[in-house]
Amino acid sequence: MVEMKVAGIALDAVNRTPIILLKDTAERRALPIYIGQDQAKAIVNVLENQPPPRPLTHDLLVNLLEAWGMTLERVVVHSLQDSTFYAVMVVRQGEVLKEIDSRPSDAIAIALRTGSPIWVMEEVIADASFPVDREADEAEQRAFREFVARLRPEDFEEHRCRSDEAES
Repeated sequence: MVEMKVAGIALDAVNRTPIILLKDTAERRALPIYIGQDQAKAIVNVLENQPPPRPLTHDLLVNLLEAWGMTLERVVVHSLQDSTFYAVMVVRQGEVLKEIDSRPSDAIAIALRTGSPIWVMEEVIADASFPVDREADEAEQRAFREFVARLRPEDFEEHRCRSDEAES
């Protein structure tokens, strides 16, 4: 799993649908998730620190969690099926952990209100993200290829011998 942060909300240029953009903490990968207008508004309100005059749905859920002594441990975006993202909210009450199925947009809106981390499974990132820093990715790939090209069979033998000595 990779921890990600909300980079912001954008609008799809063609159909004007809101997109939440998540970035990994190294800011190397970005994951766009299409969301509804209401969820976009709820997320923007938190990002811009504009609390509503009365609790909206996400605020109400946070109030319920607090009233019952529960905490949102984390949000996990765990899969992508037929262009639809799936997430769970991992909620703790004392020693008990429960996973609650959720749309990613709702889970993220609640995570932002509670300061909870947002995690995305690596398979989802591999399938749906795009590189933010292509130059860094290319440099990392070049460095890895050079490292592999310099490897010799003796390098593995040295490592095995050191590992054997450490176990003795």
